[in-house]
Amino acid sequence: MTRLDPRPPVNPRRRLVTRVWLGLFLVAVLALPLVVTNPYHMQVVLTGFIFAIGAYGLNIALGYTGLLSLGHAGFFGIGAYAVALLTTDLGWPFWPSLVVAILVTGAIGFVVGSICLRAKGHYLAIFTLAVGMIIYQVLDKWESLTNGPIGVVGIPGPSPIGPITFDDFTSRYYLTAGFLLLAMLCAWRIKSSLFGRTLLAVRMSEPLASASGIDVMSAKRLAFTMACIYAGVAGGLYSSFIGFLGPDIASVDITFNMLLYVLLGGIASISGPLIGTLLVYTLTQFLQAFQQYQMLAFGPALIALVIFMPYGIAGAASLILHRLMPDRPRPRSAAPVRGQTGETVRP
Repeated sequence: MTRLDPRPPVNPRRRLVTRVWLGLFLVAVLALPLVVTNPYHMQVVLTGFIFAIGAYGLNIALGYTGLLSLGHAGFFGIGAYAVALLTTDLGWPFWPSLVVAILVTGAIGFVVGSICLRAKGHYLAIFTLAVGMIIYQVLDKWESLTNGPIGVVGIPGPSPIGPITFDDFTSRYYLTAGFLLLAMLCAWRIKSSLFGRTLLAVRMSEPLASASGIDVMSAKRLAFTMACIYAGVAGGLYSSFIGFLGPDIASVDITFNMLLYVLLGGIASISGPLIGTLLVYTLTQFLQAFQQYQMLAFGPALIALVIFMPYGIAGAASLILHRLMPDRPRPRSAAPVRGQTGETVRP
């Protein structure tokens, strides 16, 4: 018996266009330090890549599973402070500190998810918002550990890997780009795997997914934990590359910024969080001279995008590409018909 695949074959031209765009993106990432020589511009792009990694974690929770986590920046702050305190107070190298930061954020995310994911809808959003505010208050008030509002300064950069050092912007850029590409690859693998389809089923209808034999709570808990791990990685990179940080890095403003990146770029898409982050973050940094007018520009632009492109920039581009290059329908084979005499007649 042959296995039937209900999905139509993908248009080879669209697949070619996708691969060409992917190749151009990789070339642009590799060639950017050769074109952009201004250290400030490199710092903006590097920081944008870090926030994009955090946005990919939020996209796993919200885009893949439908979990609106408004405490995402809290886990970003946990990862940042874990690396900062281990490297400054205990003198640990960067790489073991980053591993510990990942484990800590993952463990806390697992515990928080086991409790708060029993709530649904706006109750979940309020619960996670409260968790994020608690984390912010802990980082702000626990002065004996975090230095309170003063924050942590003098955070060392990434330690060398053999002969490879990360003392300049170019090497740090390529290191951050490597983490970003790894985050995108993991997000793509999750989306195209059985686990990704499980998360999609949970997002569409939890009762139906549960009736199909899916452990809904375990799926949501794992997705929430993975989102926290993404945030922890991004926070650890941020603290090491920036060199100083305060409790504001865990504020709800950071969560709303990442949420804006995901929604603007394209929710549940692979390229959406990166597109949204680079578009919004870089524009806000380069247009700081007009900071008082930024919301006057971003507000109407966001409203227009929600109305005309509800799936974000990446979603709109995907829809246009599908219309220009639609999937070819799978050819149907005519069923044999038996004649009155018993012989098989094929039309």
